[in-house]
Amino acid sequence: MGAEVAAEGAGGAEREADAVDAIVEQWRVVRPELQTDAMAVFGRIYRLARVMGDRIEKIYQQWGISRGEFDVLATLRRAPAPHALSPRELTATLMLTTGGMTGRLDKLERAGLVTRSPDPTDRRGLRITLTERGLTVVDQAVAAGLAEQQRALAGAGFTGEQAQLLNELLRGLLAAV
Repeated sequence: MGAEVAAEGAGGAEREADAVDAIVEQWRVVRPELQTDAMAVFGRIYRLARVMGDRIEKIYQQWGISRGEFDVLATLRRAPAPHALSPRELTATLMLTTGGMTGRLDKLERAGLVTRSPDPTDRRGLRITLTERGLTVVDQAVAAGLAEQQRALAGAGFTGEQAQLLNELLRGLLAAV
């Protein structure tokens, strides 16, 4: 497939070749024996993750938080009321170092989005709790982020069924790798 050839998009409409097509075509020219389908798939996944990550990061800035700080707030929000976890539970869930978690918690506490308090079941431990303001921020930010993701799917012409199929295909791919 040449880079100049249009590809069929999610909604069945033809789409112009993109940068990934150009890269794959360059490899086809210099190394025609290579099978580049996987390169095209993962190249698009990588680019899509970066573009959408940047869009979501910009949205979260409206509430004065980064994507990493949103992740902490969202993890607390998903915990049962009163939306509290230990730093160890947060660190394990978010796969962060303790130093990375401490920095995020410091910023979130200064912003009034979380509180630190002694753990009533462990005198040496702490509980990180989402404040009312933190609850409001994370609820608004998650809704705005999801709306942006829905706009991206709709803009690509995906039907609900196509989005579900893509989700299943990506789940299988992620499980395999």
